[in-house]
Amino acid sequence: MNPQVFHPDFCLSEYVQCYWDLQGDLGSTPRKNTIVSDGTIKLIFHYGDTYINHREDGQQVLLPKFFLVGQLTKPFVVEPIGITGSFVVRFHPNGFLPFSTIPIKDMENEVVTLDRLFGAKGIELGEKILNSITTTERISFIEEFLVEQLSDRAALDFVVKSAIQTIQFKKGNFKISEFSRHLNIDRRQLGRKFSSNVGLSPKQLSKTIRIQTVLKTLLSQNIDSLTDLAYQNDYFDQAHFIKEFKEFTGLTPKKFYGENLKMSLIFDTIT
Repeated sequence: MNPQVFHPDFCLSEYVQCYWDLQGDLGSTPRKNTIVSDGTIKLIFHYGDTYINHREDGQQVLLPKFFLVGQLTKPFVVEPIGITGSFVVRFHPNGFLPFSTIPIKDMENEVVTLDRLFGAKGIELGEKILNSITTTERISFIEEFLVEQLSDRAALDFVVKSAIQTIQFKKGNFKISEFSRHLNIDRRQLGRKFSSNVGLSPKQLSKTIRIQTVLKTLLSQNIDSLTDLAYQNDYFDQAHFIKEFKEFTGLTPKKFYGENLKMSLIFDTIT
């Protein structure tokens, strides 16, 4: 299964990173998929069959046909129940703030229904996208909706946006103290801004971007030494690397390698 990736209209590019559309039959999808945090919030529309979410407490919950997934700080394990047909709106780390009707931090690791976010308009949007025939139609509906929601909303915070760009450029090797000094902003104030704008702290987002860099390296290169990989990505040592890897994936690097790895990057098709 390879998702098709589409770029947003220019007027939404500051907020939306991309759209993607994924299709596949039950046999082409691993039975359990571990979705690893990539530092973004997503709107998901299952116009095919939906998925089961396997929770930490052992519960199996059937996901709605359309919903939002807040910032993840732990593995999100899903399992298909049939044919996959999914349309996803992937926002920049701070991009959903102008559209949200509830605090970003309150959505951490949560599945949020669109009626809770947008009321009857959210349900109407979901039904339109589920009934669309083509991805072009789905993009047209979501962009019309987002532009309408964007009216009279405040611009994105410059300091947060700059910090995010720095974290991404440095691939997660981000020193909060250095950035705070550079922009003459108190690190606690920066943390509060991140919490309300992104839903993660600067440290959490840095760890997220760094683990995504590691996953891409594992996917694209033959790695002989986990120790070397750990040092390349600014971990203290191999033990620190493995501990943080398990925090995000629930598994050690060796156990995670393979289909889990490929599926974990499905939300991170482009940067």
